[in-house]
Formats: sequence, C-alpha cells, structure tokens
Amino acid sequence: MSLPESAIDIAAAVRSGSCTAADVLERTLQRIADADSRIGAFEDVRADTARAMATAVDTTVASGGDPGPLAGVPIAIKDCIAVAGEPMTCGSRILEGYVSPFDATAIERLKVAGAVMVGRTRCDEFAMGSSTEHCANGSVTNPWAHDRVPGGSSGGSAAAVAAGMVPVALGTDTGGSIRQPAALCGITGFKPSQGRVPRWGQVSFAPSMDQIGPFTRSAADAAAVMQVMAGEDARDATSASTPMDNVCLDGDLKGMRIGIAREHVCDDNHPAVNQAVQSAAEAARALGAEIVDVSLKATDLGIACYYVIGPAEASSNLARFDGVRYGRRADNVTDLTDMYERSRTEGFGAEVRRRIVLGTWVLSAGYYDAYYNRALKVRRLIHDEYAAQFATVDLLLGPTTSAPAFKMGVMADPVSMYLCDRYTVTANIAGICGCSIPFGCAEVDGVTLPVGVQLLGPVLGDATVLRAAHVLQCATEHHLAVPS
Repeated sequence: MSLPESAIDIAAAVRSGSCTAADVLERTLQRIADADSRIGAFEDVRADTARAMATAVDTTVASGGDPGPLAGVPIAIKDCIAVAGEPMTCGSRILEGYVSPFDATAIERLKVAGAVMVGRTRCDEFAMGSSTEHCANGSVTNPWAHDRVPGGSSGGSAAAVAAGMVPVALGTDTGGSIRQPAALCGITGFKPSQGRVPRWGQVSFAPSMDQIGPFTRSAADAAAVMQVMAGEDARDATSASTPMDNVCLDGDLKGMRIGIAREHVCDDNHPAVNQAVQSAAEAARALGAEIVDVSLKATDLGIACYYVIGPAEASSNLARFDGVRYGRRADNVTDLTDMYERSRTEGFGAEVRRRIVLGTWVLSAGYYDAYYNRALKVRRLIHDEYAAQFATVDLLLGPTTSAPAFKMGVMADPVSMYLCDRYTVTANIAGICGCSIPFGCAEVDGVTLPVGVQLLGPVLGDATVLRAAHVLQCATEHHLAVPS
C-alpha cells in the first residue's frame, strides 16, 4: 500500500484550488471500496451525503470564500458520535433503527472547518472492549494481519486510517480506546485532556473518563484536527474553559525533561515493546531532551480502579436504553417489567451486560463503600502521582501496549482482555492527555506487526504532547510504515 495523502496537504490543495474536494472524495471512496471488504472497518459509507459536503466546499472555494482549515479532508466517525440525520448504533442491537437528530459538538466544528464525513466506523459495543470483536454489526480485522485484532474499542477508525482508506478518523478513549488501537495498527492516536474536546453528542460510557480524539497518520495531522475540535462548549459543563495553545510544529526537544516509568518497561512486555521505548528515548535524547528515570507505583492499581469506576458510571448511563423511547423493543411482552428485561437482554451483548451487572453491584448497598468509594480514593492517588511527576518532568514516555496485536478469538477470558489496557487506563483516571505513535515493528509468528509508544502530558498539556510527537516523527520514519 502506498502512503496516503495527509490531511494538511489535502486541505492546502483544496483551499488553493489545485484540486477539488470532490476529486479527493472520489479517491477516498475508491480506496474504501478496494480495501474494506477484507477489513470491515466501516459500518456504512454515506457516499451521497459526502458528495454533497464536498460540492459545498468546492462551491465556497470557487466563489472566493474561506472553506475552512480542513477543507475537503475526508473523515470517518466512530459509531458512538452523533451525526445529524445519520444512524448511530454504538455497535449494539439495542439502538437498531436510531437516527441522530443532531450533531455532536466535535462534528459541528469539523463541518464548519470544511471536513467531509464519509461514514461510520465499527466499534466494540458502547465502546466497551479492546479488540473490536464485541460489535453486534461485525468484527474488524487489523490491516497488517487479517487474523489479528485492530485493538479497541475504536478499532474500525484505527483500521480505516491504517489501511489508507481515510486520512482522519474520530475515536473515543475511555481507558485507551484511541491509543491502544493506534499502537496495534501502526498509526498516531491522540487522547486529549479530560474536557479539552466537548462530549456533547458522544454516547457516554463513563463520562468522567470519556474523550473524543483523532486517529491520523502523523502528529501534525492530529494537531490540525485538535485545533478545530478543542474549546469550551456551553452544552458540556465539563468542557475546559482554557483555550488550547497553537501547536508549534518546529524545532527540537532541547530543554525538555522526559520521564520513563520503570514500572512500564518490564520483563512482562514483549521485547520489541521495550526496544521501542528505548529507541524513542534515544531519539528524544538526540533531539536535546533529558531522559530521567521515574516511578509510577500506582500503575498496578489502574485496572482494578478503572473496572470499578467505569462499570459504575456505565450502569447508570445505560439505564436510559430501556426499549421505551428509542431503539430496540422486545415483542409480545406481558408487562412493562418484562419489556425492560427482554429488550435489554436481547439488545445488549455479553460484555455490556457484564459491565452493567458489575457496575450495579459496586454501587449497591453494602458494597458502595467497599468498592466504589475505595476506587475514588485510588483515583485521587493516581491523579496525585501523575501531578507529582509532572512537577519535575514535562512529559512521560512509555509503551502503549505490552505486546503487538493478538490473534482474533484468543482473549476469551475477559480479565485477560482488560489487562491489555494496563498502560493506558491511568491516563483516563487522572484526566491527562496522551499520544500513541508508531515506533518500530515486531516479528511475531512470521508476521510483521507495528509497535507503539505513548507520550503522556499533564492536564491541558495537549499542545506540548503533540509538538513532541511531531518532532520525534520528523526525526524518524516509523509513522510512514504501511501494511503490505
């Protein structure tokens, strides 16, 4: 596969009139038609709607108007982010037939910026999963090896970018659902600080940890998308009021202190993962950064904390899907309770039901203090530990995942699947930002698979993380590798 066009280059060409948004779109639709039958990244492709959007961009350019900073850039949308007039299932049978009456804030801003929405990508049901195997509409394969997972829960978006079908796709990250699939698919995935991108129009899994963010080939493209989506929104009281700094895409890393947590580079990791972290550290040092050893002792508490707080919030959020107002409703019911029970049992998959039950249990009388309140105390401990580290270092560098992509169907044990997110969940718990970038490959069973490292920054340190990721990518070529 040849390297696809970047979002920045597409927008510049469309704005200058050297190519049209319509031509860009047709190339994109052809790439999707050529590749997606093997991958299954898209739930649906909205060609007619996309053509209308591309035509509107070209009309604006022809009339001398400003089409926006992302003019003509094709973008795929994870199927849990609302787009007006389009279906949204969240990968679940319980939302069969639902059509969103409004745009999410992120979508509104992307449309104003001239982006072209090409379709919805598959995800683990209600964003609960690490492999995109838990999707009622079909699983997604990794473009590097079709017998392996693309990661999750935003696996469709990651696979669409990795396969060159689109230059940009949106995902959501509650415990690593952007960074983990980005690492497994060999692309860039950015998880913003909590509140940096408004959550209005994103279907909530665990709102204290959910964030919308971009998948791209490069950090420069991710920065361009973030400059459009970031900003306060009156409809989301949790959105950050502090504007995002412009991302500087020049220079080196001189004067920057980057910490590597000793708990994150261990014998439990695949050797190629530890090698990627070491290589990234050496590249950062060559660019002027000081690399320091740090400790994140609460790392091993992250999974347990996350799988108390996350399901607790999910059990409350998913109570609204009851078969009454929208989505699937069971037939031939005897009474209201029977309708609730059957609609939810038929509509929700096994993993979602598991997390609803777990969340309801930890919030119940007798267990609330023993589990939920204790998890909130651990959350504060994790938050404070990161804050203490960011008082002495600018960024943290470490592995995104402990191993490259695993084969489909091998993680039958839910706990094994949960442990895939060991290095990502704590960023969501603490509300900090992070970016996974590809940094080499591993040979596994005769197959070449990408390996990612992540840069973590303090709350609202998004511009610093993106700049460092960009500088590293300018000095290396790992982000240019594509599936064969």
